[in-house]
Amino acid sequence: MLRVAALLIAALIAAPACAQTAVNLRATIDAVSPDGATLSLHTRAGEAAKLRLKPGANVVRIVKADIAGVKPGAYIGVAAVPDGDDGLKALEVHIFPEAQRGTGDGHRAFDLAPGGTMTNGAVTVRLQGASGDRLTVHYNGGEQSIRIPADTPVVTFEPGQPADLKPGAAIFVRAVRADDGVYDAARVSVGKDGLVPPM
Repeated sequence: MLRVAALLIAALIAAPACAQTAVNLRATIDAVSPDGATLSLHTRAGEAAKLRLKPGANVVRIVKADIAGVKPGAYIGVAAVPDGDDGLKALEVHIFPEAQRGTGDGHRAFDLAPGGTMTNGAVTVRLQGASGDRLTVHYNGGEQSIRIPADTPVVTFEPGQPADLKPGAAIFVRAVRADDGVYDAARVSVGKDGLVPPM
């Protein structure tokens, strides 16, 4: 029994380490394998990488949206950085379709910029201001006050197809690097009509 307990404890300790291997890839597609399952990429950092899509991988198109859609009741995600003593300043806003309400609910670190965060939640207040509108975004366990400068990119999501993954398209994907050095993913987001996903 002691041996079994020790193995269980070891597994619990090891589990977070495995989960931490996932990374955010921001890249442009250079080439697609004939079966469409492997993408050759170059990342925004200028590095070459390969992405292997799992069978039935979900493709999501990122499309431009209007800031008018960011109103009380909307469910959104906001990448942001600290804004002095006044909460956060948005770097980008994602408007989730109603069917995706609740996606990623919460407030967490995000690697788009130093000190960056991602807040997913429902807009409860939107106030106009000279330096940009200010949103109160509520999620399970808290809320954030976020300023939205006028030039903040705003996007939304729509179902995509494997055919959207073509050379020249810009993608964002959360992937795990396998032992062979290739990244594996079950979902990939791709910019529509040349859009570079701002995330």
